[in-house]
Formats: sequence, C-alpha cells, structure tokens
Amino acid sequence: MEHSDFILTGDICFCETQRALKTLEGGFLVCLNGKSAGAFPRLPDEYASLPRIDYRGKLIIPGLTDLHTHAPQYGFRALGMDLELLEWLENRTFPEEARYRNLEYARRAYTLLVEDLKKGPNTRFCFFATVHTPATLLLMDLLEESGLVSFTGKVNMDRNCPESLRENDAAASLAATGEWLERCGAYRNTRPILTPRFIPSCTDELFRGLAEIQKEQKLPLQSHLSENKKEIAWVRELCPESKNYGDAYARRDLFGGDVPTIMAHCVWPGDDEIEALAQRGVFAAHCPQSNMNLSSGIAPVRRLLEAGVPLGLGSDVAGGAHASIFRAMTDAIQVSKLRRALVNEHEKALTLEEAFYLATAGGGAFFGQAGGNFFGPAGSFEPGFDFDAVVVNDAGIAGPEQPPLRDRLERIVYLSDERHITAKYVRGNRVA
Repeated sequence: MEHSDFILTGDICFCETQRALKTLEGGFLVCLNGKSAGAFPRLPDEYASLPRIDYRGKLIIPGLTDLHTHAPQYGFRALGMDLELLEWLENRTFPEEARYRNLEYARRAYTLLVEDLKKGPNTRFCFFATVHTPATLLLMDLLEESGLVSFTGKVNMDRNCPESLRENDAAASLAATGEWLERCGAYRNTRPILTPRFIPSCTDELFRGLAEIQKEQKLPLQSHLSENKKEIAWVRELCPESKNYGDAYARRDLFGGDVPTIMAHCVWPGDDEIEALAQRGVFAAHCPQSNMNLSSGIAPVRRLLEAGVPLGLGSDVAGGAHASIFRAMTDAIQVSKLRRALVNEHEKALTLEEAFYLATAGGGAFFGQAGGNFFGPAGSFEPGFDFDAVVVNDAGIAGPEQPPLRDRLERIVYLSDERHITAKYVRGNRVA
C-alpha cells in the first residue's frame, strides 16, 4: 500500500532533544507524502481537510530502531546464554549460520523472523545476514515485502572461522559481495550495507577490497568493536601496528569519516578510541542484554554520550534474547545504574528520556546519514522526519489512576509486548 496524506489523533510522545520528551495529550500527528509534517496540540487549518485516523486514548510514539542484530541467529535466541562470547560463537553461532547455505532452511527461519518483527515496536533495523549470497537476497526480499526499513549486509569472512563458513580467500569473498550488490539494487525499503564481521575474521586483502567497493558505491558499513577483552587482545596480536581496535579499522579506511559506519558494542573503548568515534562520526550500537548474556561487560554509555559519539540501541539477537528495543531500553537503564554502583559512582545513569532518545531519534539518525536518496532520518515527529509511528494501547497495563503521559510511556517500555501494539506505520505506510 502506498502512503497517503493523513492525520493520526491520540496521545503523542517523542523526543525533541536527547534529554527532552515532548508530550501531547489528544494531539494531532500529520503525515504528508511519507514524512512527518509535525505534531500539534491543535490542528492547523491547512491540514483540516486531511482524513483522520482516531487513536484517542492510545499512545503514539516514533518507531524504534534496532541498530544491530543478526538475522540468522533468531532461530537459536535464548540458547547458549551460559557461554562467553568467543565460546558462544564457536559452539552456537557458527554452526547455526552454516545452515543458511540451505535455502529452504533459510526461508523457514527468515520468514519466522520477519513475521515476528512486523508485530513488535521496531520499524528499522541494521541486519547482519550470513556469508551466503542467495540466503541474504532471500532475507532482503522478505524484508522488502514486509514494509519494514532496513540496511542488510552479506557477511564477509575469509579467516579464523569454521571451514563451513569461511570464504575461500579475499578474492572469492569480494566476488561474492560484488554479485550480491549487483542483484540487490531494485529495493525501496531494504538497502545493502557492507558487513565484515570483525577484524579477526577478515584478511587485510579483503578489507582493502571492501574499502575500494565502499568508495566506488558510497555504501555504509557495519562491524563489531571492543566487545570483549579476549577479542580485543586477539585484535592486538593480529594488528600490532594499530593503536587500538578502532585504529585497526581506520588504517583499513573503514572507520567513519566519509564512510557511514556502525560499530556494535564498544564495551571497552579507551579515551583515544572514544575520541576517534566522535571525531569520525561513527555510530556506536549499545547492546546491553547481549553484553550481559555473553559476559562482555557494561558499555560506558554516559562517557560516549558526553563525548558526542552518535549512539543507538541494538538487540544483538541472539546474544540478546529479545528483539524488542523496548527491552533494550530497560536493559540500558539498568546496566547504567549497575555501572554507577560498581565502576564509577560519579557517572550518571541513563534516564528514561535518554534511553527513549537512543531507541528512536538516536539510532534513527543513522538512516538519515547513510540513506542517501532512499531514507531520511527517523525516530522523531519533527517536520521532515520519515513518518514511522507505533500506536500502543496501554489500557491493559494501566493503574488505578491515569498517570501523566511520561509515566504511561515508562510503563509501556517496561511492561508492554506485541499484544499492545494497535498499529504500526513505516514511511507513511501501515505495515501492522
């Protein structure tokens, strides 16, 4: 269904800034040609003739962005949670991802994933797929049909992984990437993103080739950074010439600047690495549940925010067992309180408003930076943002009195699930 011009009426919440929540009880949210024209306490006369969709009594919030998740890992979410990262990759992740060479298996698994995601509060995603071109294209086909918006990447790996997933060499990996890119140009909602898994899994030759592709086609990039202490030590052995993990990417011309970049986790960045993330405009995807489940640590989110690092939230399925970014919000707040208690008592914990900003406009900003002519920024109802909206019926989780909208939002974040989602709009189109 193509979008049209219309108005949603209801109780509206969105972030105007990182710390300021805008609430409008009984407000009017205007969609024009798939973009937000603004949220208003009274409807301006110029929009009076537009059709109205009545959601009075329900909360209308921007769609949530999952800035980092692994599509093929959906099938084993909540398994192997007693393992740490590198052991978990070896025993759970790599054997499962190898199954995606079977296209019928990939179809069953990815269909379940996409149908589930349509029901939840997330409207935008940055997906890692696998090394398999046919399965990655299948995932992109399903996502395109769903109406959800995503960057989706065929993974590159030519070393330090099981033979069942290892591409023969850099040339083979680059050739497969070229074939994939040639075949995924006709999508509207789904765009490619270069996806070297991480420094240990890719040779220098492969990184050089990906940097050339990036420059030629102006593609964004996603990978992992400073997630786990053993992983960091491994990168130090592989790249002794680099000052830190981020510098290893920078020396390979794939670390922000002219390359729209997401680095997942950033649990153990040093001061130099944080400064480089901020200066180069690299987005950090904070994945608190995964970092707990895989014993990676607690990311210094307050330090990242204060340093000016662009920041959003990720589910990191299946390191994180829950796909909803509502859950990532609650975990982000909780682990920031633990960090204050255990690491630095002077470091402020995240507020609800800050976590909501990260889940919406924070992560959604990447789509504006990397979207080119395809995507605009998302996660706010400010004029000019892509019109992504989620309507939530919180009647079933209400208390004895009707609290302010801010408190209703907090209760929704902690207590709601897909049963409370009344409707979901992406770029002005209703998808659920």
